[in-house]
Amino acid sequence: MYSVPVETSVPSGLRIGALSKRAGVSEHVLRAWETRYGLLTPTRSSGGYRLYSESDVRRVQRMRAFLAQGLSAAEAARAVLAERSTVAADPASVRKAEAGGAAGLRSALDDLDERAAHHVLDELFGALTIEAVIRDVLIPYLHELGDRWDRGEVTVGQEHFASNLIRSRLAGLAPGWGGGQGPRALLACPPGELHDIALLSFGLVLRRSGWRVIYLGSDSPMVDIEHAASVLQPDVVMLSSSDPERFERVQSDLTRLSRAWSVALAGPGASSELAGAVGAQYVDSDPVTAAEQWADR
Repeated sequence: MYSVPVETSVPSGLRIGALSKRAGVSEHVLRAWETRYGLLTPTRSSGGYRLYSESDVRRVQRMRAFLAQGLSAAEAARAVLAERSTVAADPASVRKAEAGGAAGLRSALDDLDERAAHHVLDELFGALTIEAVIRDVLIPYLHELGDRWDRGEVTVGQEHFASNLIRSRLAGLAPGWGGGQGPRALLACPPGELHDIALLSFGLVLRRSGWRVIYLGSDSPMVDIEHAASVLQPDVVMLSSSDPERFERVQSDLTRLSRAWSVALAGPGASSELAGAVGAQYVDSDPVTAAEQWADR
């Protein structure tokens, strides 16, 4: 039996030492579970410290329970990540957190205030699940940002600053997401497509369901996508584009890819007509919902 000392914490989360005491697992093992299996999803304090939530505590506890049942570490991590986590808060509190976070994030990013933006994101990730933050705050914000840019209400610099900060924050939540023993997904954007936040979000949520993710990212040559598929043997190749023209230019490549692999097309640039023409599957939902649906197959 492990004793559970009283931990020291900070307002927005636990430092790794406190998490170690709380969960009865050494810091070394916690770091290994985080990097190898993506078991933990820390945020960052304004001072740069990694902060862990109550959800992380519960995942470590579930990991220990599965290990006690005789599962390997990889199998246990996959089982934990496949479990659906929920926020233990009433709907009104969740809506309030989302609304306040969205307003604070918009203000900070419009002002090019990196520190304030990260502080808002720290609070959001501490109060809500990653899935809720992405689906209910970040994706709507990015759509609104695009509309405001079209109307000339934000500058190119503001749009780039906001997109790059959000992208870097999401990327920081996905350490070691190719590890484990789950199904494998190869994610990429076709040549010329630079917008990959939605695809990154899809991969992040899919990883939390136990999948292994190989992420090629934006502007990926089709020859590289095909080579990666032949080497890695993924269960699905997911391609995302914001512009139909990006897919149309490589339609013959998509057809060839679909003959050998299970291919899915997503983003505003995808359509059921195009997917049918090349023999791929069409994904028409938001990235979080799409990942959750895919994980349940």
